[in-house]
Amino acid sequence: MRQEYCNPVQRGFFPDPSVIRVGDDYYMVNSSFQYFPAIPISHSKDMVHWHIIGHAITNPEYLPLEDIKDSHGIWAPDISYHDGTFYIYATLRLNGSGTRGNNVLRRQLLVTSKTPEGPYSAPTWLEVDAIDPSHFVDDDGKHYMVIAKAATVIPLSDDGKRVIGEPFAAWTGTGECCPEGPHILKKDGYYYAIVAEGGTGYGHGINVARSKNLYGPYEECPYNPVLRQFKEDSPIQRTGHGKLVQTQNGDWWMYYLLGRPNQGRYTTVGRESGLDPVTWTEDGWFIVNEGKGPSERQIAPDLKPHVFERNLKDDFEEEKLNLDWEFVRNPDYGSCSSTERPGYFRIWTRDGRLDEIRAKNTLVRREQELSYEAETKVEFYPTKDGEQAGLTCYYSTATYARFSLCYEGGRKLQLVINRNHGEELMAEVLDIKERAVYLKVIVEKLTRSFYYSYDGKEWTLAGVLENCIYLCDEGVPDDPKRHTGTLVGIYANNGGCGSRIPADFDYFYYQE
Repeated sequence: MRQEYCNPVQRGFFPDPSVIRVGDDYYMVNSSFQYFPAIPISHSKDMVHWHIIGHAITNPEYLPLEDIKDSHGIWAPDISYHDGTFYIYATLRLNGSGTRGNNVLRRQLLVTSKTPEGPYSAPTWLEVDAIDPSHFVDDDGKHYMVIAKAATVIPLSDDGKRVIGEPFAAWTGTGECCPEGPHILKKDGYYYAIVAEGGTGYGHGINVARSKNLYGPYEECPYNPVLRQFKEDSPIQRTGHGKLVQTQNGDWWMYYLLGRPNQGRYTTVGRESGLDPVTWTEDGWFIVNEGKGPSERQIAPDLKPHVFERNLKDDFEEEKLNLDWEFVRNPDYGSCSSTERPGYFRIWTRDGRLDEIRAKNTLVRREQELSYEAETKVEFYPTKDGEQAGLTCYYSTATYARFSLCYEGGRKLQLVINRNHGEELMAEVLDIKERAVYLKVIVEKLTRSFYYSYDGKEWTLAGVLENCIYLCDEGVPDDPKRHTGTLVGIYANNGGCGSRIPADFDYFYYQE
């Protein structure tokens, strides 16, 4: 009897999925925005259970993100495989306003590798000012980039590294807003253009058209949208940006972007990756999940289940961080270390507060459920106003919560939030002992409770944050560029006082 699964299959901040099959293995890449290392690469054997095996860009010199604004950076990567080589294309969204010359808005990059986990080549840059590139190789071996707006086709060189022809809008979409996330699939003599439309929020969907010629003209699918959520009360929303995959058994499936609302229309964990079955009609079109919309529960693909061990507790015993960790922008490796004090992750305080783009060494992992616990133990001995280290629930420089051991006229714990209007002190614990302190957050949907302990057994409540809607895409209407999700982790900085002292984190534990 085949097992069931629940959507999303890749949970937490894993937006804009692109998935391929190579033999009996499946590989996924997702947008990483301002986080580093960039472009997580995940692996699955059964299409349902996934784990990160690497990142497309791990050398910070290849991808300078230190000045990149929140929710800019790496958008919508696409992974493909051709003649023994893995190709990953992606958009680098810069800070420009859109004029060309010295104020470039977007560039495309390509990295390649002979193995799916990498290491990948240094990026090759293609000066195409658009978003969401995908890679299509036709039957004659010619390479193309397919990129928004809608399905715009651009001829590439045989190695995929150079643009060799003019862009052509092969299919302009159905007329809905924001035609993006395009892919082209060739099957049974037809080119199928698959495009996300309707915007990446609520009302997102996927439309399809086909043609006998790559450059068109394309006829629209009579079953459009092939995927969209019409049920306002469903726990699966914001569905779009999809790509088809055929299993080794010949079955077809679609991976797509989705969001899970949290007590309202607040997708706090970010946009995630879902999966639904695809069937082909007698007239040569495809429909997703029999036209029922996205699944909450679904029968799993006819593949042997393969579950991976998760990285839930990091004791910082290894020289390298596990692959679930992300830095906010490029790290300063000279100010953090997993070897200076064995068994601890050390972060040296430096300039740059959490509300500043120049902040370094904020180390976070994805929140993957609407309710969870996270815990750490830190040794930190501040003596100057501003010095701080601790736990953070982090969305962006504009919106976060921090539970920090600090010095502000004395050694204390502070619970501070930023909801795009500067930091606000929500709770304070005075006269903290000069010894290691355990910190914990318990998240129950939109409520976050923060605790401290001296022995890791007896915990004292320090403060509770209610209605944390600012930790999501939709909860801060005066901050329009919000495309990520909330992550949880550790940090240290000097609050502007200029000092350099160590904060030693003994472990980090995440539990759902």
